Amino acid sequence: MFKEIKNKYVRYFALFVFFIIIFFCALQLNFLWLFGYSPSYADIKKPAQRVGSELYTSDGVLIGRYFKENRTPVNFNEISPSVINALVATEDIRFYKHSGIDIQAVGRAVVGMGKDGGASTITQQLAKNLYRTRYSKSSGFVKHIPLVRTLVSKLKEWMTALKLESNYSKNDIITMYLNTVSFGNNTYGIKTAARIYFDKEAKELSTTDAALLVGMLKGTSFYNPLKYPERTLDRRNTVLSQMNKYNYLSKDSLTLLSKQPMQLKEGKMQDSSDGDSYLRAAVDKYLEKWCEENNVDLYEDGFKIYTTIDSKLQGYAEEAVKDQMRILQRRFYSVWGNEDPWEDSERKKVDYPDRAKKNLPIYAMLQKKFNNNADSVDAYFNKKKKMKIFTYKGDRDTLFSTMDSIRYYGKILNTGMMTMEPKSGKIKVWVGGIDHKFFKYDHVNQSKRQAGSTFKPFAYLAALESGMSPCDTFVDKPVKIAYQNKGKTEYWEPKNADWSNSYQEMSLRWAMAKSVNTVTAQVTEKVGWDNVVKWAHECGIESPLQSVPSVSLGPNDVTVYEMVRAYGTFLNEGVKVDPILVEKITDQNDNIIEEFTAKTKRVLTEEIAWLMLYMFRGGMEEPGGTSQALWEWDLFGKNNQIGGKTGTSSDYVDAWYMGITKDLVTGVWVGCDERTAHFQNGEQGEGSRTALPIFAKFMEKVYHDPNSGYTYGQFPKAKVEITRNINCVTPRQQVDTAEVDSTQIDSLDMEVPIIEEQPPVSKPETEVQKVDDKKTTEPVKQNPVTPAVPLTKKEERELRRKQRQEEKEKKKNGNDN
Repeated sequence: MFKEIKNKYVRYFALFVFFIIIFFCALQLNFLWLFGYSPSYADIKKPAQRVGSELYTSDGVLIGRYFKENRTPVNFNEISPSVINALVATEDIRFYKHSGIDIQAVGRAVVGMGKDGGASTITQQLAKNLYRTRYSKSSGFVKHIPLVRTLVSKLKEWMTALKLESNYSKNDIITMYLNTVSFGNNTYGIKTAARIYFDKEAKELSTTDAALLVGMLKGTSFYNPLKYPERTLDRRNTVLSQMNKYNYLSKDSLTLLSKQPMQLKEGKMQDSSDGDSYLRAAVDKYLEKWCEENNVDLYEDGFKIYTTIDSKLQGYAEEAVKDQMRILQRRFYSVWGNEDPWEDSERKKVDYPDRAKKNLPIYAMLQKKFNNNADSVDAYFNKKKKMKIFTYKGDRDTLFSTMDSIRYYGKILNTGMMTMEPKSGKIKVWVGGIDHKFFKYDHVNQSKRQAGSTFKPFAYLAALESGMSPCDTFVDKPVKIAYQNKGKTEYWEPKNADWSNSYQEMSLRWAMAKSVNTVTAQVTEKVGWDNVVKWAHECGIESPLQSVPSVSLGPNDVTVYEMVRAYGTFLNEGVKVDPILVEKITDQNDNIIEEFTAKTKRVLTEEIAWLMLYMFRGGMEEPGGTSQALWEWDLFGKNNQIGGKTGTSSDYVDAWYMGITKDLVTGVWVGCDERTAHFQNGEQGEGSRTALPIFAKFMEKVYHDPNSGYTYGQFPKAKVEITRNINCVTPRQQVDTAEVDSTQIDSLDMEVPIIEEQPPVSKPETEVQKVDDKKTTEPVKQNPVTPAVPLTKKEERELRRKQRQEEKEKKKNGNDN
């Protein structure tokens, strides 16, 4: 073909042009994988800016971000003109004249061998930032040839720059550049830089601010204003000189501005993830499967994620947690003093620090390094070093050894709290612990702990499902239950927490309200512990549950998340709902990408669900109900109804409260991460005195806020006919409230119509301990109110005679005074 061209110079020129065309086609197509990836026109039209995703509450409050590069994009009109002028004057003065490649600058660079400056335009730098033209993916096999590698990369930048110029306006290009460029300190984009260095919006940047930021682009580490203020100031003044040189700044302004000091004001992005949170981590986990199915990345694809969390309720919950946990930690230290709190179930001391030390990954490495020399290993663990530790008065710097740290954190109480709206399945509150910075483990959906008496309602649910009614009665009496263990018959003898029995007939409602172990055990035996497990699973408990006689007393480990879901089934008229944490996901322009709704399944009839709510109300309405400590707070205006259940595991290790209002279900767990650390008795560590106050303080704040959306009110009325008997009357005795706070009592004061006078009792126990299927719990180490057994008629007459005699003596003594 080329031979037909007679003129050899024209023929050579045509050959040259032909090979240039072939070369650029091979470059674009990555021929034989020699040249690596080159952006297509589709890539150009949808530039990937590696923008982090933003996390919002349901009411639009920005609460976090996911990013690999900390950036938030802005529009052209949101950028100060001074920034544009400084950038053009310093980096590419012919930006508005060329088409992506500055031929004049290229010629100058070639002639001067690069000594007079480079030839990269703003558009070329954008191409490099957006499409990473110099990274391994874009290199191909020629990357092993030094000069060729550099030439190919530069040619790709040129090609990409021409594509950008043909698809975008100059203002769009300069905006994309300012949104992608790095300003050091993991700060990307002009908006983030303006906030981090000056605590301003990008459009509020002054001329000197703009000059400083643009000056940093020559070398973000070398011209870091936080580390090297003097050289950064010199570079800023150089940019100001460039602005004067190209008439963006007058001579007088240059003189004035060059004398001004740097005016840095360190700020923080509201949506920065520097302060990571339990909620942010939980949403990341919640969307993990969705991201995998849709091949997207929360950290690069720039989504707006709207959670179901209510910012007001979340704030109230965090306040309640902080207030109560500070009190509990002080109480815990007071209880133990200088004594270690780590004990086994038989109250024998446990060397937790030594066990924790040996479980650290570095322990095995040190043993190998020091040839199992225990002294050398211990010396390493006991060496003091500077350390920042958690305290309720704020982070504190101290000198701690590794062993000091283990001992310190082994005594710290933690908590998990979740609130859900069962009708919609939306999670409104998520508090995974006391401080995410120091305690990463989420106590809502990661930590599994013994549920204690909060598991008892599933036994009573099984009873209702078997045909019983809330008014069916059992006697609080000693119980001995036979069961098979590996083919051998064994016996379980549950005890009430006060080690006594009232021998009184109790309705199911009263027994559940007072959390009576012996009655719960009898109910469990009658319905079958397999059925208790079955109905717990049906309502939403997914953790494995060991089917043993004591299952109803909560020996199995479950999460706060599971318990809230299960209790939500009762409030949601028998429909189990899988909680949702995210409502919708949009792009940066608020176009909806995905919406989420809760999955539901009916597992109980409406009648059974309503009866369970009726049973839960017993905690407030029945004599000695375990929820009656709630009377301390302003929670009962306008005939408000609250149902709930306290729970405490063996040795006061785990404390729970599950609270139900007409709209919400809330679960709270309190305890140490180290299970051998615990309170010494129920007065200090049971659920009604640890977890319940968190719920109470939270709901009080919610009710007192007229704009919270949640008000006082009664539980929903039954929508179906209630066929079971609910008109059961519980006998009530006259209690001297000056001596005993009856609202604090849970299963220890078994009331009977007539009792002998008892000595005053201070703050009686309120929660039943969980009883193992092979042994009973320890008796409470205090003097509880001990009820009398039913009296004979002769004894009743004698008692009345004695009481009348005492009354006469009191009157006589009163008259004498």
